[in-house]
Amino acid sequence: MSKFDTYFLMNPEDVSEYAKEKLDLFDDKAELVCKEIGDGNINYVFRVWEKNSDTSVIIKQAGDTARISDDFKLSTDRTRIEAEILVLEGKLAPGLVPVVYKYDDIMNCCAMEDLSDHEIMRSALMKHEKFPGFAEDITTFMVNTLLLTTDVVLDHKEKKAMVKSFINPQLCEISEDLVYTEPFNDYQGRNGVFPPNLEWVTKELYEDKALRMEAAKLKFDFMTNAQALIHGDLHTGSIFIKKDSTKVIDPEFAFYGPIGYDVGNVVANLMFAWANGDATIENPTEKERYLSWLEETILQVIDLFKEKFLKSWKENATEVFAKEEGFDKWYLGTVIHDTAAVTGLELCRRIVGLAQVKDITSIEDEKARVRAERICLTAAKKYIKNREGYRTGEDFLNTLKEAVQQHS
Repeated sequence: MSKFDTYFLMNPEDVSEYAKEKLDLFDDKAELVCKEIGDGNINYVFRVWEKNSDTSVIIKQAGDTARISDDFKLSTDRTRIEAEILVLEGKLAPGLVPVVYKYDDIMNCCAMEDLSDHEIMRSALMKHEKFPGFAEDITTFMVNTLLLTTDVVLDHKEKKAMVKSFINPQLCEISEDLVYTEPFNDYQGRNGVFPPNLEWVTKELYEDKALRMEAAKLKFDFMTNAQALIHGDLHTGSIFIKKDSTKVIDPEFAFYGPIGYDVGNVVANLMFAWANGDATIENPTEKERYLSWLEETILQVIDLFKEKFLKSWKENATEVFAKEEGFDKWYLGTVIHDTAAVTGLELCRRIVGLAQVKDITSIEDEKARVRAERICLTAAKKYIKNREGYRTGEDFLNTLKEAVQQHS
């Protein structure tokens, strides 16, 4: 019998034993080193490597509560979802996700390609690094994984079977609470508003009844719109990157939801990087170059996504009515409206909610942080309230620039 025949949460020593016993990557005499490297809110992530070779692996294990808080009781089935999603995404968007070596339904863990030669994108952006190929890569990933899993392309019975397979109620509940609800009323008392901004946030978010009404509409759409197999947590902390490579990781929040949820998350997190650069880069020339690259990237994420989406639709649509003249552009328009809304929701929840981002919290100067937060939240309200007015990348960028002017 193996100690790994019954589930338990592993420590680094256990993970080394597991890698040697369960994977084909190492022989029995291999000297392995293991280190826990995860800094996320949900799972435990370990890197295992052999001392005398370049062979290494990442092993990710799920516990039955979230690391961020024991309040969140979670099904360990999310590891199965993540493994199957990564395999599927690897087929739909080759080269843009890590390779999966093994999924273990007893230990609730997944072994996958080690991407240690990449860096978490959020960390790289906080060092104000630029990645000219990112917009191209991420829009290809999103179009291929999103459009190709909709009723536009799939046989309807196949798509409904996938909806059933990837139902993810507990992690969806986290998004429903942390993204769609608590940033606008703090009804659980878990928000973490920066004290110098508390009065402003109370007035601009909690007491804005029109904003709360729009958030309510969006929450119910999120809960009921099984449009595509979305990643569900597609931010710069879920992307490994280097100059010539982009790899999307951590799809444990995946389920069938609105396409704009993924696109909006990408856009919002680029805006957090913009806010960080604006607040922390002292050299004017360096600041201008970095912010200009981010602005162009935000614009490209929207416009390249639209261009590739319509091209893929033309090539891959199978549904009869999807071929009606003009339907593709109408459908894409609704996706961009959702994208604007989610951009706003993500900007709000990462500033006032439970799970905040280092792009903002690491800004040491109090006045600079207050300003950065207000820029993001002012733009966020427009994205949410006026979402049906957004069509192009320039529209998204103009709202950010208007918010900057308002707080200059």
